[in-house]
Amino acid sequence: MPTSTTRRGRALAAVTAAALLTATGCSGIGSPADGTSFNGGNANSTAVPKNLASQRLHWTACPTPSTAEGGGTAPSPLPGGAQWRCASMKVPLDYAKAGGKTIELALIRAPARDKARRIGSLIFNFGGPGGSGITGLPSFASDYEKLRARYDLVSFDPRGVGRSDPVECKDDKQLDAYYAKDATPDDAAEVKTFTQGLASYAAACEKRSGSSLPYVGTTNAARDMELMRKVLGDKKLYYFGISYGTELGGVYAHLYPKSVGRAVFDAVVDPSQNTEQGSLGQTKGFQLALDNFEKDCVARGAACRLPGTTPKQIEGFITGLLARLDKKPVTGIGNRKLTQTQATNGIAQALYSKQFWPYLEQGLDEADGGNGALLLALSDAMNGRDEYGRYSNLQAANTAVNCVDSKERYTLEQTKAKLPEFRKASPVFGDFLGWGLMSCSKWPVPGQWVHPDVSAPGSAPILIIGNTGDPATPYAGAKAMSDALGKGVGVEITYHGQGHGSYDSGNPCVQGAVNNYLLNGTVPAAGTVCR
Repeated sequence: MPTSTTRRGRALAAVTAAALLTATGCSGIGSPADGTSFNGGNANSTAVPKNLASQRLHWTACPTPSTAEGGGTAPSPLPGGAQWRCASMKVPLDYAKAGGKTIELALIRAPARDKARRIGSLIFNFGGPGGSGITGLPSFASDYEKLRARYDLVSFDPRGVGRSDPVECKDDKQLDAYYAKDATPDDAAEVKTFTQGLASYAAACEKRSGSSLPYVGTTNAARDMELMRKVLGDKKLYYFGISYGTELGGVYAHLYPKSVGRAVFDAVVDPSQNTEQGSLGQTKGFQLALDNFEKDCVARGAACRLPGTTPKQIEGFITGLLARLDKKPVTGIGNRKLTQTQATNGIAQALYSKQFWPYLEQGLDEADGGNGALLLALSDAMNGRDEYGRYSNLQAANTAVNCVDSKERYTLEQTKAKLPEFRKASPVFGDFLGWGLMSCSKWPVPGQWVHPDVSAPGSAPILIIGNTGDPATPYAGAKAMSDALGKGVGVEITYHGQGHGSYDSGNPCVQGAVNNYLLNGTVPAAGTVCR
């Protein structure tokens, strides 16, 4: 079945690497339509309850991450021996009824090294929606160690995610069956099975999490960050958003422009696009990344394991393999087979980072020979499944947030009409992402917007970093975000690279500009280009 790849973030990379090494035995993957929001209350409400703003957090040793957060072990000590600390923060379930029911958000913090020169808390969102900050921040902390010189590094599980009142839908066994289903139906019988699967999934989410579904959207997550800022004692919000985290940051800047301190948006979502435009742009982005993978393979000559001496021939091999898998899945992991849908999902997952290209090459070659374990492990990582068959709630939260944000509900007829354009954009990903337009078609809760309003007049400068080779958040999104934020707010940086995001590439130009801004307040020249 389709899994929304829209607005994914770095959180996937960590689970991918783990899945590859353990599961396969491999050695070292718009504005609101009206004033009423189904995200909980008036769409323009920014009030933070005073009683909750004065709450005190109790920081303790971090527990082992829950299954919903992705599992694993408690985070290891930081360089120098400092310990990670975790806490829970109360937020209103419904901001329109701020004195009513509350839920708890899970927070994690690494203390600043130089307490005398500490600036404040730097809050991270690594994307998704659905990615756990509790597992994400420790996974990537080494990338941000320079920033810990003057900031407490802080992240959290947004509402509906991980340990923060998680959205729950199907159980593990049901999810294995769900993700094995055909997400690119070819005939009437397959279309019926496809649409029934969407309805069944939505019904399961409503049954297990129906009371929370109306409140898990991005607007409420932004309100939660404003409350978090106050509770942490920061006069301004210092923020690092990646992928979907850039959309969350943009909505926050719109609601609270005067509260923005220093902020960085990396791997930028285009806030001007509706669901169709965003999915089509992503289809083109993944195709571009696949083209680059194929060119790299050709350039390596005989060292490349895939047949073909041109990118077109290698792509023909890939489309041929997918066509065969549609007819006859191959051996996967345990008693699970690798299907066409899972193979496509796995290919997309590997394109999030160039470091996974060798696994993609190996996985395609092995699947052609009848062993689909590696591609299935990549697909599992995309879906949040660990080697023990346990699923995080990454996908459940991803769907829930996307569907309560977007008010668009695509019918079968509308989707079929749009498929030719998607297929033209990519022979590998077109059908997969085209049919994915229906992901919210059976959702029990209405959405809020066609696209979010991120206009933020009066905000402090926000660094906007676009990667020309980003498959999931195409480069054009950076300029669109900068334009939408408004004059004098967005400061664009271009990185000529590969993969999803820029800062974590290690590029000295990108990291230097970001670090200098966050640590010293020095705004780089707009239009800075890094290679």
